[in-house]
Amino acid sequence: MNEEGLKRGLDARLTELELERDLEQVWLHVDMDAFYASVEERDEPTLKDVPFAVGGMSMISTANYHARKFGVRSAMPGFIAIKLCPQLRFVSSNFEKYTAAAEIVRAILREYDPDLRCIGLDEATLRITSYVAEHGVTPLFVADEIRRRVREASGLTCSCGVAPVRFLAKVCSDQNKPNGTCLLPSSRKAVVDFTGSLPVRKIGGIGKVSHYSQPLFLPSLILKHAK
Repeated sequence: MNEEGLKRGLDARLTELELERDLEQVWLHVDMDAFYASVEERDEPTLKDVPFAVGGMSMISTANYHARKFGVRSAMPGFIAIKLCPQLRFVSSNFEKYTAAAEIVRAILREYDPDLRCIGLDEATLRITSYVAEHGVTPLFVADEIRRRVREASGLTCSCGVAPVRFLAKVCSDQNKPNGTCLLPSSRKAVVDFTGSLPVRKIGGIGKVSHYSQPLFLPSLILKHAK
C-alpha cells in the first residue's frame, strides 16, 4: 500500500476512534520517587548527602537525585555510571525492604481503587472515577491526599499524574517530579494540546527502532490509548 493509501486508512481509523473516545474517566498514576534509593535514604539518612546507586558495577537498579545530576540512570551498567560520577557509591539491593515499603503504599491506594494496576514495585494506576463522585472531592484533592498519606505511612515521596486517559496519567506523573502532581483537564482540547507538545519518546513503546516513531503513526497510537 502506498503512502496515500496509508493516510486514507489512518484517517478512517481516526474517525472511528474519535467516536469511541471516552474522556469521562479519571485516571491517577502514582510513581514513587527514586524508589529503591529513597528507601535506602530513609533507612540510612547519611546517604541523602552523597551520590549513590542501588546495584553494582554490572548494573544499577536506580540512583538517587544527587547521582542523576551526573547523568546516572536506572538500568545503566555500573562501570559506565562510575565514569560519569567517580565519587558514586553503590548500595546492594534489598528487595525484602522494597517489597515491604511497596505493600504499605498499595494498602493506601487500594482504598481509592481496589482494582488498581501495579507496575513493578514502584508504580500503580488507579481509576478513581467512582471515588471522586461518591466522596464529592476533586481528582487533585485525591492526588494530594495520596501523596500526603504515602509520606506519613512510609516515609517516602511519590508523584502523581491525573488524566482522562490511562497512559496519559502515567506521562503526567513524570511532569513534576519529585513529590509533585500534574493534572490534565478532561477535555478534548486539553488532551490534544498536551499530546501535541509531547516529545515522541514520552509515548510508551516508542524507541529508536519502533516504526511508531514515524509521524504518520503517532496520532493513531495516541488515540488507541484514549479509551
